[in-house]
Amino acid sequence: MPLTLSPPPATPIEPVTDVLHGVPITDPYRWLEDQNSPRTREWLEEQTAYTRSYLDAIPGRERIRKRVDELLAVEIVSEPWKVGSRHFYLKRKAHQEQAVIMMREGDTGEEVVLVNPAKRGEGSTTAVTILNISNDANLLAYGVRHGGEDWQSAEFFDVGTRQVLADRLPVGSGPALVFSPSGRGFYYSHEPIDSVRCHYRAVFWHQFGSRPNSDIEIFFAGEDPKLHLGVFGTPNGQLLAYVVMHAEVPPTFDLYLHDVSGGKPARKILECIQSVFSPFFIGNKLFALTDWKAPNLRIVAIDPEHAERGQWVDIVPQSSLRIKDFAVVGDSICIGYVKDVASKIEVFDFAGHRRSSVPCPPQGTARLFGRPVGSDTLFYSFSSFNEPPRIFSYLASNDRQFEWAKSPVKLDTSSFEIEQIRYKSKDGTLVPMFLVARKGLGPTRPLPTFITGYGGFGNSLTPQFNAYSSLLVEQGVLFAVANLRGGGEFGEEWHRAGRRHRRQNAIDDFIAGVEWLLENGYATPGRIAIGGGSNGGLLVGAAMTQRPDLFRAIVCLGPLLDMLRYHKFNQASDWLEEYGCADNQDDFRHLQAYSPYYRVEDGVAYPSVLLISGDADTRCNPMHARKMAARLQRATSSGRPILLDYKPTWGHAPLQPLSRRIEALTDRIAFICHELGVGVCV
Repeated sequence: MPLTLSPPPATPIEPVTDVLHGVPITDPYRWLEDQNSPRTREWLEEQTAYTRSYLDAIPGRERIRKRVDELLAVEIVSEPWKVGSRHFYLKRKAHQEQAVIMMREGDTGEEVVLVNPAKRGEGSTTAVTILNISNDANLLAYGVRHGGEDWQSAEFFDVGTRQVLADRLPVGSGPALVFSPSGRGFYYSHEPIDSVRCHYRAVFWHQFGSRPNSDIEIFFAGEDPKLHLGVFGTPNGQLLAYVVMHAEVPPTFDLYLHDVSGGKPARKILECIQSVFSPFFIGNKLFALTDWKAPNLRIVAIDPEHAERGQWVDIVPQSSLRIKDFAVVGDSICIGYVKDVASKIEVFDFAGHRRSSVPCPPQGTARLFGRPVGSDTLFYSFSSFNEPPRIFSYLASNDRQFEWAKSPVKLDTSSFEIEQIRYKSKDGTLVPMFLVARKGLGPTRPLPTFITGYGGFGNSLTPQFNAYSSLLVEQGVLFAVANLRGGGEFGEEWHRAGRRHRRQNAIDDFIAGVEWLLENGYATPGRIAIGGGSNGGLLVGAAMTQRPDLFRAIVCLGPLLDMLRYHKFNQASDWLEEYGCADNQDDFRHLQAYSPYYRVEDGVAYPSVLLISGDADTRCNPMHARKMAARLQRATSSGRPILLDYKPTWGHAPLQPLSRRIEALTDRIAFICHELGVGVCV
């Protein structure tokens, strides 16, 4: 039953025209980029009231909310560390708003709460994460975030006395920190957001109990917004290493070693290493994950006295599969790969000999937890479309593993049916796609359909569990995941085929997947919804503006949409290698061709759209969602809703309290089900 839709709030047009490479580009809503202006805040209040009047009136919303609560309000254990005999991890009990930091001795010891954000008196939006643990497991560094913001402060906990120390690092970007082996203090790199010296990149020594302004600077990298600085160290604390990244196109890295035990200054051992370069220590030996002469990545050993690239020694050589993640465990290196759009974990010794495969379940997503401290145990998470998250503990020394934690999700996953197909994109490239539906619905095709994808940054969309897809499948919706070019499912070549000037390939792949579903009777016109977040938000925004006729509804979460100005905001200037920059004439030509905000045309019948963003998003600036909402509301001729779900505390990091996550997921599921005409049967 259609809801009565009132006209959206009026948005003044105040065009600003820039001339880029001789081409006039008019932006009608540039004024909405000013997030803190009274006009923008008043406009956001009107948009919020408009959106809520629609979402709150959707029939069956309360039934959906009850089912969302059943799926999300369950006990969750995550992010395990093992240091010595002690286990540290995050745990959120059923109906608890935020996770707490726990510890237990061994596998069967009593659980102890170390840090509980609920007791800080700051409200349920405060979340904590583990940053580092000292090698003797007596000191814990943890991050404190408010809302979904990327910025965090750092605090320290004495495990022996069960006390939070007075020492802290203020809210800022980072930190990267290394405990001294004596436990007297720590080395760190951290940039407070209110720092007088903006973009000051340095490493400091802090002794516990001393005043912050007495911290000693031991390394200075520069004072430049394009510089990023990381610090890591050897377990015995004798050596520190500093990675200085220059955010150019392509990015380059310099590496310094610092013998702090001998009082010597840091020395540069590598300069201008391009693209992927992630160094780390195993004991006192230096290794690195790199794509130099290895597009699918390899792990090499580096002799600091002969650090030239030609002297690097393969430890885990490049293979036909791209390395997704890795973890050092005891005397082994565990490597995560993607094979046939599913996870695979291989174990190597430090000489590069393959030892074994970790017996992780098939056809799902495994994520390895790599830690900066030594451990004899690998922890990894695993889930699939029909398997809720589990955490496995693997001992490389005896090739044994057991299930360490499991989420008690109330879901009959045996009723799910999974199919993987391949279809031809516009240029003939074969693209895989997963299809998930409720068993027994196949003969009743076509089904209302929701399709998602990502296609960027070399990220792979392998099968994994989430409440969103599970709820849609329960309601009789076909849930589809397309493995587009731009991702890493088939190595770096697959990534490059959808990156920068080839970004249109990812969009074409996505559109072709929708067309395949229609042509093969899986879906029907008027009952197809699409959705994606971040780079996936860019994807669905581009698909909507290029083929609005294909879709009935869009969920666009934390997106990039103005691709001619994206690089001017927050952290987005770090992504020039992925997207390019409108300041470059060749990049401009491609960006202009697909930038969703500038492709919106007056009088076109656009689908129903739910744009989601908030003030705290410092990765994909919320100006994208604000401007796109205004542009679509004025342009569309379909009479369908263009909604902006905007919350001041919403950010890119998934750290919202449980109650807000329940409400947000309820809104999205209700919106999709209503727009697709799906009767809610929960």
